[in-house]
Amino acid sequence: MSESEFPLVQFMREGFDPVAELARIRTEQPVFPMEIPGDQTVYLVTRYDDVRAVLSDHERFSNDFAGVIGLGSNQDDPGGLGFRDPPEHTRLRRYLTPEFTMRRLRRLEPRIEAMVEEHLDRMEAAGNSADLVEAFALPIPSLVVCELLGVPYADRSDFLKLSTDRFDFTAGPEASLQAINDAMTYLTDLVARERLNPGDGLLGQLLREHGDELDDRTLASMADGLLTGGHDTSTSMLALGSLWLMNNPEEAARVREDDGYINQVVEELLRYMTVVQVAFPRFAREDLDLFGTPITKGQLVLCSLTAANRDPALGESMDTAVPSRESAGSHLAFGHGIHRCIGAPLAQMEMRIAYPALLRRFPNLRVNGEVPFRKLAIVYGVEKLPVAW
Repeated sequence: MSESEFPLVQFMREGFDPVAELARIRTEQPVFPMEIPGDQTVYLVTRYDDVRAVLSDHERFSNDFAGVIGLGSNQDDPGGLGFRDPPEHTRLRRYLTPEFTMRRLRRLEPRIEAMVEEHLDRMEAAGNSADLVEAFALPIPSLVVCELLGVPYADRSDFLKLSTDRFDFTAGPEASLQAINDAMTYLTDLVARERLNPGDGLLGQLLREHGDELDDRTLASMADGLLTGGHDTSTSMLALGSLWLMNNPEEAARVREDDGYINQVVEELLRYMTVVQVAFPRFAREDLDLFGTPITKGQLVLCSLTAANRDPALGESMDTAVPSRESAGSHLAFGHGIHRCIGAPLAQMEMRIAYPALLRRFPNLRVNGEVPFRKLAIVYGVEKLPVAW
């Protein structure tokens, strides 16, 4: 690998696995300087303990992307909890946290089960083959977000298109940005409607309890953050996890037969796949020493979640998925610290429901063609997953 490729090494994979160069960096230079355009140096942190330490240190590191690069207006603000620091981050997360307790999320469980079965019915009715991404892994997370937010049924087909178009880069970056703008326009309008007549979803609940404290744009931005964080990531995990289970028929059989085993499988697949390859960028608030490497105030630090979750310090054979391993649940797939993904319990619920249902409906499910993996993606996954049964 040439030096010019180093700034991309954290996004490069071969199948399920990160490239060997990432492991070498973790061993030889775990805080790795990378030159990027503009004569800037970015530092890549790769060891598990070091990544945890950076992600939990909001005193020395900032997530305020807009503030650091000097964006001045709300219109330019990238939005979302991932780009905010305390106390604003604390204030906004406080509104959302109660909605992601297991007690609140259990009300969604029957609806998720019904959505999964509905899409399996459609697959079965259409024949004996499908693209599992298009037919299963892609629509379910979008519909779950619809259910969570309280998007009206009449709007859901259009909302599904808005959700998927932002992640479709085949039409170029302008089309993706337009889809993001369209989604924000829709969500802002939805918040305004919900404010007049709050429904049973998350938006209605927040407006009933905190409507005087949240303006429409802020609430729409929070909803868009949930859409962004919960759509592509869950789609990738449903597809990649299904592919791994097809490649490991003994594990698939146990998932079908043992109701309790799915919990271990989900946690280990989250660690092993680590679909979000790097955490939100951190900026040094001050000159500091980062595990022996001097960092200047304002410099960018990237944490490789992929490298951290494969760190041999976690245990043996970390480059292999072993659902029975004791450390499976200690992964960093959802990040760590105050910015750990707030929607993690919902994503875990989706996988616990979807994998067994798929394998029980199609016990002889198999790959049916070439599987193209994404190239240089922040969120790793497959472009399509042809299957037959």
